[in-house]
Amino acid sequence: MLTFFLVSGGSLWLFAEFVLSLLEKMQTQEILRMLQLPELGDLGQFFRSLSATTLVSMGALAAILAYWFTHRPKALQPPCDLLRQSEEVEGSDGARRSVIGGSPQLLTHYYDDARTMYQVFHRGLRISGNGPCLGSRKPKQPYQWLSYQEVADRAEFLGSGLLQHNCKASSDQFIGVFAQNRPEWIIAELACYTYSMVVVPLYDTLGPGAIHYIINTADISTVIVDKPQKAVLLLEHVEKKETPGLKLIIIMEPFEEALKERGQECGVVIKSMQAVEDCGQGNYHAPVPPQPDDLSIVCFTSGTTGNPKGAMLTHGNVVADFSGFLKVTEKVIFPRQDDVLISFLPLAHMFERVIQSVVYCHGGRVGFFQGDIRLLSDDMKALCPTIFPVVPRLLNRMYDKIFSQANTPLKRWLLEFAAKRKQAEVRSGIIRNDSIWDELFFNKIQASLGGRVRMIVTGAAPASPAVLGFLRAALGCQVYEGYGQTECTAGCTFTTPGDWTSGHVGAPLPCNHIKLMDVEELNYWTYKGEGEICVRGPNVFKGYLKDREKTKEALDSDGWLHTGDIGKWLPGEYVAPEKIENIYIRSEPVAQVYVHGDSLKAFLVGIVVPDPEVMPSWAQKKGFEGTYEELCTNKEVKKAILDDLVRLGKAGGLYSFEQVKAIHIHTDMFSVQNGLLTPTLKAKRPQLREYFRTQIEDLYSVFV
Repeated sequence: MLTFFLVSGGSLWLFAEFVLSLLEKMQTQEILRMLQLPELGDLGQFFRSLSATTLVSMGALAAILAYWFTHRPKALQPPCDLLRQSEEVEGSDGARRSVIGGSPQLLTHYYDDARTMYQVFHRGLRISGNGPCLGSRKPKQPYQWLSYQEVADRAEFLGSGLLQHNCKASSDQFIGVFAQNRPEWIIAELACYTYSMVVVPLYDTLGPGAIHYIINTADISTVIVDKPQKAVLLLEHVEKKETPGLKLIIIMEPFEEALKERGQECGVVIKSMQAVEDCGQGNYHAPVPPQPDDLSIVCFTSGTTGNPKGAMLTHGNVVADFSGFLKVTEKVIFPRQDDVLISFLPLAHMFERVIQSVVYCHGGRVGFFQGDIRLLSDDMKALCPTIFPVVPRLLNRMYDKIFSQANTPLKRWLLEFAAKRKQAEVRSGIIRNDSIWDELFFNKIQASLGGRVRMIVTGAAPASPAVLGFLRAALGCQVYEGYGQTECTAGCTFTTPGDWTSGHVGAPLPCNHIKLMDVEELNYWTYKGEGEICVRGPNVFKGYLKDREKTKEALDSDGWLHTGDIGKWLPGEYVAPEKIENIYIRSEPVAQVYVHGDSLKAFLVGIVVPDPEVMPSWAQKKGFEGTYEELCTNKEVKKAILDDLVRLGKAGGLYSFEQVKAIHIHTDMFSVQNGLLTPTLKAKRPQLREYFRTQIEDLYSVFV
């Protein structure tokens, strides 16, 4: 029976895995029956009874086992003791630091020749040997690439052109960039860095009121846009006398002469990006590189109330942040020159820009999506990326799509069985995509991402442990989760390689310390290992542009950034922010949850948005029937969801006062469009509180 499969080394290895997975589930007597062996106690009788067929079978099995044991996959070696991922900083009131790196000094840079973003790019130019750098594609076409030298030349020409248009080579010169992800965005950014100017990203979801507020606050006279429509939007602000300082709009794409004439009428010069580059090429200025302490970017965050706040980040801030990532991962998945990143998350946010900086620093490539998220899978198949930055919402969508295709009980059982087998490997430290389970079940999933992904990084919002656990197994690549905010550049905690458990966001990065502070009104106390997350280090921003009051609220006199997020130290010394919501989001039927506490009330309440794709099947298993809308109004379904939340809360170690006592079921997702999420997909808590004021009052009134 077994000898039939002995055809090649590769199939032998896969078959050996399959056999071993079966043997693990079987008792001794079952194994004997499978090998056609009698149940014998006497060794002599045992050998005399063996038939030739049985001997061949046993020899084949022995060969399989020998081959598997000599070729079996090796577990990844963590860079530190996973039970001690951080240590307390002496004399620091409970602050903790990473144990990776072995130095008590916080990391400011990884390479001596890459301490500014200008140097980072030129290091990539040097080590890539002028390899491909920025890629884009048209529908159904292969990617076309600009080389590192082409990008550097165009940046110098554009920067020289800006100097010819009354811009200064100074960190006091702010340049607006209002565009979707594309190669020209990076060229514009590098042009600013080449002449010590500062980038100020603008983005659609800020809203028109916020855009003219930013232009005025940052004294922006020049904005680089991708499309003529955005130039029209900016001109409307000028025509309404809302942005009197705006004097130059540079457009990446072709535009009509009428737009230029409209600009002239209100005193704004409109030029193509190519024209400004041509001007700079004819009037070339030598680069004026920045210093690490110079501003590199003012990243306006939508925040949760009032006008957006401009977080001032230096070159040193950005370099320190991605250097922390490099130090943590250096021994297991270090960036390479052949790495390719797919760029679709907004470049206006620091998460995407920090990950891209890592790629440029090592001479890798960045390929941009076509601009339509619905075509992302097609772009990935054409690009075959190795690095995939994502947000949890996209991971959830992938997870739901995979299981929706397992549309029969048998298919679902097989998928779950294969996932459990792979997850067992992950728990033992083995991450790979060449097992029998990959061959049988997961290779199509991996192929949908291009087939070469070796690292996924997720951040910006809490990720479901169930989703992360499954995708780590199914995608066969290292999946990292980080936590942070714009004010600490991007991340301040990160998964330690080898720690593939879920429900936390890793240990402190080597570039910062983290401590928790009491939050008396919410009953969080540092003696319990919980409280507000505070960050200090070279990745922490310098304050908000022209806003001393908000800066003082965020940065205390000792340099600690007060994030406003609640966290808890867990065994292994990694931190879990948004503790309660992070636990509740693991509930199978729940897509989003907002937990509300009132200091004048004795308990918490919650707003729950069920997952429209998952909830109906979950409810059916519980004995409930109906459409999604009908289920959301069913009181028994609501009770079942509340019971599941409480169950998860108990399993997650929540105290009784941390559990919600009542919930309201809401059918519409919190989103950027309805004003309940920030553009980085974080909850706008004041807006949520106001939006659900009536429902919250009703929940509390039930217990009066």
